[in-house]
Amino acid sequence: MMRPGLDLRPVPFRKMHGLGNDFVVIDARAGAPRVTPALARALGDRHFGVGFDQLAEILDPDRPDEAARVVFWNPDGGVAGACGNATRCVARLLMEESGADALILRSERGPLACRRRPDGLIEVDMGAPVLDWTAIPLARPADIDALPIEGAPSAVGMGNPHCVFFVDDAEAVALERLGPAVERHPLFPERTNVEFVQVLSPGRIRMRVWERGAGVTLACGSGACAAAVAAARRGLTGRRVEVLLDGGALQIDWRDEGVVMAGPAALVFEGRLSPEFLAGALGAGAPAGAIGAEAPSGALGAGAPSGAGGAA
Repeated sequence: MMRPGLDLRPVPFRKMHGLGNDFVVIDARAGAPRVTPALARALGDRHFGVGFDQLAEILDPDRPDEAARVVFWNPDGGVAGACGNATRCVARLLMEESGADALILRSERGPLACRRRPDGLIEVDMGAPVLDWTAIPLARPADIDALPIEGAPSAVGMGNPHCVFFVDDAEAVALERLGPAVERHPLFPERTNVEFVQVLSPGRIRMRVWERGAGVTLACGSGACAAAVAAARRGLTGRRVEVLLDGGALQIDWRDEGVVMAGPAALVFEGRLSPEFLAGALGAGAPAGAIGAEAPSGALGAGAPSGAGGAA
Protein backbone atom coordinates (compact mmCIF):
# COMPACT_ATOMS: atom_id res chain seq x y z
CA MET A 1 0.00 0.00 0.00
CA MET A 2 1.39 3.38 -1.01
CA ARG A 3 2.14 5.69 1.92
CA PRO A 4 -0.11 8.79 1.97
CA GLY A 5 1.73 11.95 0.94
CA LEU A 6 4.18 10.22 -1.43
CA ASP A 7 5.17 12.72 -4.12
CA LEU A 8 4.24 11.26 -7.52
CA ARG A 9 4.39 14.43 -9.58
CA PRO A 10 6.02 13.89 -13.00
CA VAL A 11 9.80 14.27 -12.67
CA PRO A 12 11.67 16.01 -15.52
CA PHE A 13 14.94 14.44 -16.63
CA ARG A 14 17.50 14.64 -19.43
CA LYS A 15 19.31 11.81 -21.19
CA MET A 16 22.93 12.67 -22.02
CA HIS A 17 26.15 10.91 -22.88
CA GLY A 18 29.89 11.41 -23.11
CA LEU A 19 31.28 9.06 -25.78
CA GLY A 20 28.40 6.64 -25.24
CA ASN A 21 28.89 6.63 -21.45
CA ASP A 22 25.22 7.45 -20.87
CA PHE A 23 23.48 9.29 -18.07
CA VAL A 24 20.12 10.33 -16.77
CA VAL A 25 20.33 13.83 -15.29
CA ILE A 26 17.76 14.94 -12.70
CA ASP A 27 17.74 18.53 -11.44
CA ALA A 28 16.80 18.43 -7.76
CA ARG A 29 17.59 22.08 -7.01
CA ALA A 30 15.18 24.52 -5.37
CA GLY A 31 13.63 21.92 -3.07
CA ALA A 32 12.69 19.37 -5.73
CA PRO A 33 12.35 15.76 -4.48
CA ARG A 34 15.60 13.84 -3.96
CA VAL A 35 16.68 10.68 -5.73
CA THR A 36 17.01 7.56 -3.56
CA PRO A 37 18.34 4.03 -4.17
CA ALA A 38 14.89 2.69 -5.13
CA LEU A 39 14.47 5.18 -7.97
CA ALA A 40 18.06 4.76 -9.14
CA ARG A 41 17.58 1.00 -9.48
CA ALA A 42 14.22 1.29 -11.25
CA LEU A 43 15.30 4.08 -13.56
CA GLY A 44 18.59 2.33 -14.38
CA ASP A 45 16.80 -0.73 -15.79
CA ARG A 46 17.22 -0.53 -19.59
CA HIS A 47 14.05 -2.57 -20.20
CA PHE A 48 11.61 -1.31 -17.56
CA GLY A 49 13.10 2.14 -16.91
CA VAL A 50 15.19 4.56 -18.98
CA GLY A 51 18.61 2.97 -18.53
CA PHE A 52 21.94 4.61 -17.72
CA ASP A 53 25.52 3.94 -16.76
CA GLN A 54 25.15 6.58 -14.02
CA LEU A 55 22.46 8.96 -12.84
CA ALA A 56 23.59 12.53 -12.09
CA GLU A 57 21.54 14.39 -9.50
CA ILE A 58 22.01 18.18 -9.45
CA LEU A 59 21.62 19.85 -6.03
CA ASP A 60 21.75 23.42 -4.78
CA PRO A 61 25.30 24.63 -4.02
CA ASP A 62 26.57 25.10 -0.48
CA ARG A 63 29.06 27.77 -1.49
CA PRO A 64 28.46 31.02 -3.37
CA ASP A 65 31.38 30.45 -5.76
CA GLU A 66 30.05 27.05 -6.90
CA ALA A 67 27.31 26.40 -9.44
CA ALA A 68 25.89 23.21 -7.93
CA ARG A 69 26.55 20.00 -6.05
CA VAL A 70 26.29 16.70 -7.92
CA VAL A 71 25.61 13.19 -6.64
CA PHE A 72 26.29 10.24 -8.96
CA TRP A 73 24.19 7.06 -8.71
CA ASN A 74 24.84 3.63 -10.21
CA PRO A 75 22.17 1.32 -11.67
CA ASP A 76 22.53 -0.93 -8.61
CA GLY A 77 21.34 1.92 -6.33
CA GLY A 78 24.79 2.70 -4.94
CA VAL A 79 26.52 6.07 -5.06
CA ALA A 80 29.61 6.65 -7.20
CA GLY A 81 32.16 8.96 -5.61
CA ALA A 82 33.20 10.38 -8.99
CA CYS A 83 32.05 10.34 -12.60
CA GLY A 84 34.11 12.44 -14.98
CA ASN A 85 31.94 12.13 -18.09
CA ALA A 86 28.74 12.88 -16.16
CA THR A 87 30.48 15.88 -14.58
CA ARG A 88 31.18 17.21 -18.07
CA CYS A 89 27.53 16.67 -19.07
CA VAL A 90 26.22 18.55 -16.04
CA ALA A 91 28.77 21.31 -16.63
CA ARG A 92 27.52 21.71 -20.20
CA LEU A 93 23.91 22.06 -19.01
CA LEU A 94 24.74 24.63 -16.34
CA MET A 95 27.01 26.62 -18.65
CA GLU A 96 24.19 26.82 -21.18
CA GLU A 97 21.78 27.81 -18.41
CA SER A 98 24.04 30.57 -17.03
CA GLY A 99 25.84 31.67 -20.18
CA ALA A 100 29.18 31.11 -18.42
CA ASP A 101 32.14 29.39 -20.07
CA ALA A 102 33.55 28.17 -16.73
CA LEU A 103 32.10 27.06 -13.41
CA ILE A 104 32.80 24.91 -10.35
CA LEU A 105 30.80 21.83 -9.39
CA ARG A 106 31.15 19.93 -6.13
CA SER A 107 30.96 16.17 -5.75
CA GLU A 108 32.16 13.75 -3.07
CA ARG A 109 35.52 14.18 -4.78
CA GLY A 110 35.52 17.89 -3.87
CA PRO A 111 35.40 20.99 -6.09
CA LEU A 112 35.64 20.30 -9.82
CA ALA A 113 36.62 23.21 -12.08
CA CYS A 114 34.96 22.94 -15.50
CA ARG A 115 35.20 25.04 -18.65
CA ARG A 116 34.07 25.05 -22.26
CA ARG A 117 37.07 25.12 -24.60
CA PRO A 118 37.15 27.11 -27.86
CA ASP A 119 36.91 23.80 -29.76
CA GLY A 120 33.61 23.03 -28.00
CA LEU A 121 34.95 20.22 -25.79
CA ILE A 122 34.04 20.32 -22.10
CA GLU A 123 37.01 20.14 -19.76
CA VAL A 124 37.04 19.20 -16.08
CA ASP A 125 39.88 19.16 -13.56
CA MET A 126 39.35 15.88 -11.73
CA GLY A 127 41.84 16.77 -8.98
CA ALA A 128 45.05 15.08 -7.94
CA PRO A 129 45.19 11.28 -8.21
CA VAL A 130 45.07 9.32 -4.97
CA LEU A 131 48.30 7.32 -4.70
CA ASP A 132 48.25 6.31 -1.01
CA TRP A 133 47.14 2.70 -0.59
CA THR A 134 45.12 3.57 2.52
CA ALA A 135 43.09 6.22 0.68
CA ILE A 136 42.48 4.38 -2.64
CA PRO A 137 41.65 2.23 -0.56
CA LEU A 138 43.39 -1.14 -0.50
CA ALA A 139 42.82 -3.75 2.18
CA ARG A 140 46.53 -3.97 3.07
CA PRO A 141 49.86 -2.33 2.17
CA ALA A 142 50.92 -3.02 -1.41
CA ASP A 143 53.01 -1.58 -4.24
CA ILE A 144 50.35 0.39 -6.14
CA ASP A 145 52.39 0.12 -9.36
CA ALA A 146 52.52 -3.68 -9.21
CA LEU A 147 49.69 -5.13 -7.13
CA PRO A 148 49.93 -8.75 -5.91
CA ILE A 149 47.25 -9.80 -8.42
CA GLU A 150 47.87 -11.87 -11.55
CA GLY A 151 49.01 -9.43 -14.22
CA ALA A 152 50.57 -7.03 -11.65
CA PRO A 153 48.08 -4.18 -12.25
CA SER A 154 48.32 -0.64 -10.87
CA ALA A 155 45.97 0.94 -8.33
CA VAL A 156 44.92 4.58 -8.61
CA GLY A 157 42.22 6.55 -6.84
CA MET A 158 40.26 9.28 -8.62
CA GLY A 159 37.59 9.74 -5.96
CA ASN A 160 36.88 6.05 -6.57
CA PRO A 161 39.23 3.05 -6.82
CA HIS A 162 40.68 1.81 -10.11
CA CYS A 163 42.64 -1.32 -10.94
CA VAL A 164 44.58 -0.80 -14.19
CA PHE A 165 45.98 -3.75 -16.18
CA PHE A 166 48.46 -3.25 -19.03
CA VAL A 167 47.94 -5.78 -21.82
CA ASP A 168 49.29 -6.48 -25.30
CA ASP A 169 45.86 -6.44 -26.93
CA ALA A 170 42.92 -4.69 -25.25
CA GLU A 171 40.49 -6.05 -27.85
CA ALA A 172 41.31 -9.65 -26.88
CA VAL A 173 40.48 -9.17 -23.17
CA ALA A 174 37.49 -11.17 -21.91
CA LEU A 175 36.06 -8.11 -20.20
CA GLU A 176 32.73 -9.63 -19.17
CA ARG A 177 34.55 -12.50 -17.43
CA LEU A 178 37.54 -10.73 -15.88
CA GLY A 179 35.85 -7.45 -14.94
CA PRO A 180 33.43 -8.72 -12.29
CA ALA A 181 36.05 -11.02 -10.76
CA VAL A 182 38.56 -8.20 -10.28
CA GLU A 183 35.86 -5.74 -9.18
CA ARG A 184 35.30 -7.86 -6.07
CA HIS A 185 38.92 -8.84 -5.41
CA PRO A 186 39.56 -8.87 -1.63
CA LEU A 187 42.40 -6.36 -2.05
CA PHE A 188 39.71 -3.73 -2.78
CA PRO A 189 37.41 -3.48 0.26
CA GLU A 190 35.04 -1.06 -1.54
CA ARG A 191 35.23 -2.97 -4.83
CA THR A 192 36.94 -1.38 -7.82
CA ASN A 193 36.61 -0.20 -11.38
CA VAL A 194 38.73 -2.28 -13.76
CA GLU A 195 40.61 -0.98 -16.80
CA PHE A 196 42.55 -2.91 -19.43
CA VAL A 197 45.05 -0.69 -21.25
CA GLN A 198 47.15 -1.20 -24.38
CA VAL A 199 49.91 1.37 -24.94
CA LEU A 200 49.93 2.41 -28.61
CA SER A 201 52.55 5.17 -28.36
CA PRO A 202 53.96 7.54 -25.72
CA GLY A 203 50.96 9.81 -26.33
CA ARG A 204 48.16 7.34 -27.05
CA ILE A 205 46.57 4.42 -25.23
CA ARG A 206 43.63 2.09 -25.88
CA MET A 207 41.39 1.33 -22.89
CA ARG A 208 38.41 -0.89 -22.18
CA VAL A 209 36.59 -0.71 -18.88
CA TRP A 210 34.40 -2.59 -16.42
CA GLU A 211 32.77 -0.08 -14.06
CA ARG A 212 32.02 -0.91 -10.46
CA GLY A 213 28.27 -1.19 -10.01
CA ALA A 214 27.56 -0.78 -13.73
CA GLY A 215 29.51 -3.37 -15.76
CA VAL A 216 30.94 -2.86 -19.25
CA THR A 217 30.59 0.73 -20.46
CA LEU A 218 31.66 2.48 -23.66
CA ALA A 219 33.72 5.08 -21.78
CA CYS A 220 34.76 6.02 -18.24
CA GLY A 221 36.21 9.44 -17.50
CA SER A 222 37.70 8.72 -14.10
CA GLY A 223 38.99 5.41 -15.49
CA ALA A 224 40.71 7.21 -18.36
CA CYS A 225 42.35 9.54 -15.83
CA ALA A 226 43.48 6.60 -13.70
CA ALA A 227 44.85 4.77 -16.75
CA ALA A 228 46.82 7.84 -17.84
CA VAL A 229 48.31 8.27 -14.37
CA ALA A 230 49.22 4.58 -14.11
CA ALA A 231 50.87 4.59 -17.56
CA ALA A 232 52.89 7.72 -16.78
CA ARG A 233 54.02 6.36 -13.41
CA ARG A 234 55.35 3.25 -15.16
CA GLY A 235 57.18 5.34 -17.74
CA LEU A 236 55.07 3.94 -20.58
CA THR A 237 53.74 7.32 -21.70
CA GLY A 238 54.08 11.00 -21.02
CA ARG A 239 51.65 12.86 -18.77
CA ARG A 240 49.46 14.01 -21.66
CA VAL A 241 47.74 11.25 -23.62
CA GLU A 242 44.80 10.52 -25.85
CA VAL A 243 42.73 7.66 -24.45
CA LEU A 244 40.83 5.63 -27.06
CA LEU A 245 37.71 4.06 -25.55
CA ASP A 246 34.97 1.96 -27.13
CA GLY A 247 32.86 5.12 -27.53
CA GLY A 248 35.57 7.53 -28.72
CA ALA A 249 38.55 9.53 -27.48
CA LEU A 250 39.24 11.57 -24.34
CA GLN A 251 42.17 13.93 -23.86
CA ILE A 252 43.91 13.50 -20.50
CA ASP A 253 46.56 15.84 -19.11
CA TRP A 254 48.12 15.05 -15.71
CA ARG A 255 49.20 18.47 -14.51
CA ASP A 256 50.74 19.52 -11.20
CA GLU A 257 47.37 20.75 -9.92
CA GLY A 258 45.35 17.74 -11.03
CA VAL A 259 44.26 15.45 -13.85
CA VAL A 260 42.41 17.41 -16.54
CA MET A 261 40.04 15.58 -18.88
CA ALA A 262 38.44 16.95 -22.05
CA GLY A 263 35.83 15.46 -24.35
CA PRO A 264 32.38 15.94 -25.86
CA ALA A 265 29.11 16.05 -23.93
CA ALA A 266 25.88 15.35 -25.83
CA LEU A 267 22.22 15.97 -24.99
CA VAL A 268 20.03 13.20 -26.44
CA PHE A 269 16.51 14.03 -25.24
CA GLU A 270 14.40 15.45 -22.42
CA GLY A 271 11.47 13.68 -20.78
CA ARG A 272 9.38 13.24 -17.67
CA LEU A 273 9.01 10.26 -15.35
CA SER A 274 5.28 9.56 -15.18
CA PRO A 275 3.27 9.05 -11.97
CA GLU A 276 2.59 5.50 -13.22
CA PHE A 277 6.31 4.74 -13.47
CA LEU A 278 7.05 6.36 -10.10
CA ALA A 279 4.27 4.43 -8.36
CA GLY A 280 5.51 1.14 -9.79
CA ALA A 281 9.15 1.96 -9.08
CA LEU A 282 8.68 3.11 -5.52
CA GLY A 283 6.33 0.51 -4.14
CA ALA A 284 5.12 0.94 -0.59
CA GLY A 285 6.49 2.89 2.29
CA ALA A 286 8.50 5.69 0.65
CA PRO A 287 8.93 8.83 2.73
CA ALA A 288 7.13 11.95 1.62
CA GLY A 289 9.42 14.38 -0.22
CA ALA A 290 11.71 11.70 -1.60
CA ILE A 291 11.62 10.02 -5.01
CA GLY A 292 12.24 6.53 -3.70
CA ALA A 293 11.49 3.91 -1.10
CA GLU A 294 14.72 4.05 0.89
CA ALA A 295 16.19 7.07 2.63
CA PRO A 296 19.85 7.55 1.63
CA SER A 297 22.52 8.71 4.02
CA GLY A 298 26.08 9.89 3.84
CA ALA A 299 26.83 11.44 0.44
CA LEU A 300 27.23 15.21 0.51
CA GLY A 301 25.30 15.22 3.76
CA ALA A 302 22.27 13.59 2.18
CA GLY A 303 23.31 10.90 -0.30
CA ALA A 304 23.74 7.15 -0.04
CA PRO A 305 26.26 4.94 1.75
CA SER A 306 29.89 5.93 1.16
CA GLY A 307 31.94 3.38 -0.73
CA ALA A 308 28.96 1.89 -2.58
CA GLY A 309 28.95 2.48 -6.28
CA GLY A 310 31.04 3.08 -9.34
CA ALA A 311 32.84 5.55 -11.51
CA ALA A 312 33.01 7.08 -14.96
